[in-house]
Amino acid sequence: MSPRWDVVVVGARVAGASTALLLAHGGLRVLCVDRARPSADTVSTHALMRGGVLQLQRWGLLDAVVAAGTPAVRRTVFHYGAESVPVTIRPALGVDALRAPRRTVLDSLLAEAAVRAGATVRFGTTVTGLLRDPDGRVSGIRTRRRDGTAGIERAGLVVGADGRDSLIAAAVGAPVQFAGRASSSFLYGYWAGAPVDGYEWSYRPGATAGAIPTNGGLTCVFLGAAPDTMDRLVSAGGTGAALRALVGPSPFGARLAAGERVGALRHFRGRPALLRRCSGPGWALVGDAGYWKDPLSTHGITDALRDAELLARAVLAAPEPGPARAAALAGYQEVRDRLSMPMLAVVERLASYDWDLDEVRTLLRELTGTMTDEVELLAGLPVAA
Repeated sequence: MSPRWDVVVVGARVAGASTALLLAHGGLRVLCVDRARPSADTVSTHALMRGGVLQLQRWGLLDAVVAAGTPAVRRTVFHYGAESVPVTIRPALGVDALRAPRRTVLDSLLAEAAVRAGATVRFGTTVTGLLRDPDGRVSGIRTRRRDGTAGIERAGLVVGADGRDSLIAAAVGAPVQFAGRASSSFLYGYWAGAPVDGYEWSYRPGATAGAIPTNGGLTCVFLGAAPDTMDRLVSAGGTGAALRALVGPSPFGARLAAGERVGALRHFRGRPALLRRCSGPGWALVGDAGYWKDPLSTHGITDALRDAELLARAVLAAPEPGPARAAALAGYQEVRDRLSMPMLAVVERLASYDWDLDEVRTLLRELTGTMTDEVELLAGLPVAA
């Protein structure tokens, strides 16, 4: 049977919706499915780095992020123990400020843009398996809707954008090319009445924290530690006691104490980083499905936006299955890996919590260098949408 779709994208959050948007804008028949409901929230640091803001601007979507009330971030403050080092975000490449939209804002905006570009987006649709040709090539997906209705969708390419526990990656046996060992555990929450000075990052031996201004006048706060440290604190007195133990010595602890927490305090158990091979016969991976790193990097959303365009450009350069597409997807992986591996190495050290304040400064300078390389590549791409 002839495929109904050129591409099926599994996952309609940042990586998946962005990929669907760009492919549909390029004229392909695109179906994007997600098991969640529209506008479902998810745990996130929200922070976009310059590369992420640049992508939204290049795609014509930054104005909508601003219109949603996402505050401008023009300053980053690094707290090293008791010392604070402010850094001004200087305008460059048309980006005059950073932004940190709530995922309910950003994910919805991208999914709606994908629909306007011509993609079909279906929520409440779970992928239960893959279709394969007689030669083993992936040729589509099996689905189940919330009402129990089963179906199949045939496609020339299936893209897994379904997160670090990707069903697509598992089903195709995507090889892991890099596996980290270190990981952080985090507490996440939102505070009202706790203003911050742009992005604020805090580092002290054995603990990290971040405060990020987001929509609705709220500040997203995360507190991180090694998993055994966090588990010990939570087991001893619950997430509230762990919060007090970790935030007390932080530079913005007094501001949080004066503010009001809004909603639940979430405990996120970290996992080590991984980098998977991101393409094979009839399949490709994007976002966390192919490249997961510790959230301490606060760079996951930015990299998802980056890789969505790298993948979409590869597919549009070779829209039909065959050797040309395989070569284009291999090029996508080469660029992704070249940009990602240096950052993975730095974040692996950060997530180990085996550093002192002098070393953490050096690591953060190295992290900034990897971001610069990424921004320069993205700024040099022709406008895609």
